[in-house]
Amino acid sequence: MSDRPVVVVGASAGGLTTAAALRRLGYTGRLVVVGAEPHPPYDRPPLSKQFLSGAWDPPRLALRSPAETRTLGLDMRLGTAATGVNPEERLVHLDDGTRLPYGSLVVATGVRARRPSVPGADGTDGIHVLRTLDDALALRPRLRAGRRLVIVGAGFAGTETAATARTLGVEVTLVERSALPFARVLGDTVGGFLTGTHRAHGVDVRTGVSVSGVQSRPGGRVGAVLLSDGSIVRADDVLLAVGSVPNTEWLDGSGLDVADGLVCDRFCVAAPGVYAVGDVARWHHPRFGTSIRVEHRTNAAEQALTVAHNLLHPDRPRPFAPVPYFWTDQYGVRLQAYGHPRGHDQHVLVEGDLAQGRFLVAYRTGDRLSAVLAAGLPPRTLRPWREALATGTPWTATAAATAPARSVAPHTAVPATHMEDA
Repeated sequence: MSDRPVVVVGASAGGLTTAAALRRLGYTGRLVVVGAEPHPPYDRPPLSKQFLSGAWDPPRLALRSPAETRTLGLDMRLGTAATGVNPEERLVHLDDGTRLPYGSLVVATGVRARRPSVPGADGTDGIHVLRTLDDALALRPRLRAGRRLVIVGAGFAGTETAATARTLGVEVTLVERSALPFARVLGDTVGGFLTGTHRAHGVDVRTGVSVSGVQSRPGGRVGAVLLSDGSIVRADDVLLAVGSVPNTEWLDGSGLDVADGLVCDRFCVAAPGVYAVGDVARWHHPRFGTSIRVEHRTNAAEQALTVAHNLLHPDRPRPFAPVPYFWTDQYGVRLQAYGHPRGHDQHVLVEGDLAQGRFLVAYRTGDRLSAVLAAGLPPRTLRPWREALATGTPWTATAAATAPARSVAPHTAVPATHMEDA
């Protein structure tokens, strides 16, 4: 190892887990963690659920207690953003003017909420995104019974926030430009189930439409949202939940390969001495035979363990070939999935009943089982399916192939890009 420190840029789940894994694996050298946010590292998935509902407060979001973090012996630079990197000189440039040398660099800068250009939204009070603790702190006090929230985008962040807001008595309108939420990734079966679930809980789900503008009230507060079908929806607040953007701008000019994330090989190596972890990492997945980027909490933690090993043992690196896992909790029902369903060719309802909210759907891509999703079923139901995914089981060898009568018509496949954060 170099006498220079290991520098981790990004102080969320992927970055902190990498630092902890390095210590656990025996690294005793200097370890610098740089984080743009001023808050100690915290968990993001609860922001749209337990935190917005008021069940949790900021201290409970902490990934580690202050005492646990101190035992890692980190040089923690919070509230400091990386502005550039020179891989040849092995220097990271920080926004406080520091030029930070490194022996190895771990890029764990994650993603930020996408902010689409919406006429009338700029400068209007009541327009929100939800990615950071500060975002959630701004939105949480606005979610009160009788208030009106319009959510633009029915991905995980949008639908989870809709479910949380409804439990608080908020009037929610969910706007989605696709015909069904999640249909492009999880298929019409799951998309239809989620749409019906939200409507049953009082959400006004508007599909096949987009937002064309925002109207403000006197004083510059949000008053209404204009939709592409000509309708007008009154609103006190608007949440823009239309995806994310990898935080890679600080890598511009570095010579590193950036394409919807920091591009890495199967060992999560982007360049000599440079690794990537978590939502920002686009790596070659050996099992799927393609480059993917996964925005899920579990993936960030698992990838951090692999990167820590490979950084300390570059002579015997391990490829990162997980079976991706993601989940979402909505109205007390947990949907859990393994695999890579995006771009699948067919999905089949294998068991259960959609009407009861207890079912299992399997996905085929080519001649292989590519993913499985369960709703309202115990985790043990998924274990044999996870093993089948891990071993590359052919579709014809699965129970899904023997249930043609329950097969759901294929939807239009979408090329694999990334999977949204749960």
